[in-house]
Amino acid sequence: MTVSPLIWGVTIAVILGLLAFDYFFHIRKAHIPTLKEAAIWSSIYVGLAIIFGVLVLVFGGVTMGGEYFAGYITEKALSVDNLFVFLIIMASFRVPREDQQKVLLFGIVFALIARTGFIFLGAALINSFSWIFYLFGLILLITAGNLLKPEDSEKDEANNFIIRIAKRVLPTTDHYDGDKLMTVENGKKVLTPMLLVMVAIGGTDILFALDSIPAIFGLTQNTFIVFTATAFSLMGLRQLYFLIDGLLDRLIYLSYGLAAILAFIGVKLVLHALHENTLPFINNGEHVEVIEVSTGLSLSVIIGVLLVTVIASLVSPAGKAQTAVNNARRHANDYLDLSYTSDDSERERIYRALCEEEKQILQMDKKYRDKVKDIEDIRAEVARAHEEHTRYSSK
Repeated sequence: MTVSPLIWGVTIAVILGLLAFDYFFHIRKAHIPTLKEAAIWSSIYVGLAIIFGVLVLVFGGVTMGGEYFAGYITEKALSVDNLFVFLIIMASFRVPREDQQKVLLFGIVFALIARTGFIFLGAALINSFSWIFYLFGLILLITAGNLLKPEDSEKDEANNFIIRIAKRVLPTTDHYDGDKLMTVENGKKVLTPMLLVMVAIGGTDILFALDSIPAIFGLTQNTFIVFTATAFSLMGLRQLYFLIDGLLDRLIYLSYGLAAILAFIGVKLVLHALHENTLPFINNGEHVEVIEVSTGLSLSVIIGVLLVTVIASLVSPAGKAQTAVNNARRHANDYLDLSYTSDDSERERIYRALCEEEKQILQMDKKYRDKVKDIEDIRAEVARAHEEHTRYSSK
């Protein structure tokens, strides 16, 4: 189905309108979203994505609608995985809780711009060179393999090469001034960490696009579907961050599920490349008779793998222990970090959450909680948080 310029224009206008609404009505005044606020707006954005998918299904047909939903679900899952890295970056830069929304919205806008560029570049390459499917498939298979490797804590360090250069070349300060990008220190204008964290988020967005765009092109080559599925998967990501913050660590098998999905799509791309083959050194440049994976099968595999991954993560005793201990460590660190927030009620909420998590940990099987990495260091941090709360309460 050919999409008219009018439909393109209306769709882009709606997406830009949603971003503008998000900024003017939620971001301009720094605040910490409540669980209720995050849940309502996450539901609204998911609902809008589903309504759009139904419209595609009605006016574009079953195949086009199936491709949209397969692409949307895949991109949404990859976006949730991206939240892990956003969380680490903001923790590394100690971004105040009430200012994290602005950083997330910037990350979403930049991701949309970067991925749109990659989408049209990818579409142009596909139209000119059918062999590009081999490359896309290889990228996804390598990415899937990397997801199965043991995590390296150094790779997630926000203070990376680009940031170190920025700090060396440009005048910077280690202190925040609200959500300002620049401030005055000792009579001179300097960059705040807010600008640096946005640079870090933007850099990771480009890397994410290198994985996500080949993945969705493996499900559909319809540029309109690729763009809209990607855009709607990013909408509401800010609210989702605050909704599932604290539960992200619980999805301990998410990387395995994503690896399986990306490997599946990678194989699908290679099979499609063989079917459309024009490379002279493969079957003398003729297409190869191989199985073509249907949209329905792709959608079923994606949903099935994600369901198994999420359920396995939620019921796993090791996952529960990992989540509780990691949450306790994060809340202890946040409580000890006086720059985390200036809101007394937020600090009290953090301490109550820390106490609740400690109760849960003590009720768990000792063999699971003792296997958590750096458990002794975490216990020491929690003890310091209790000491600090005692001093804070006695003032």
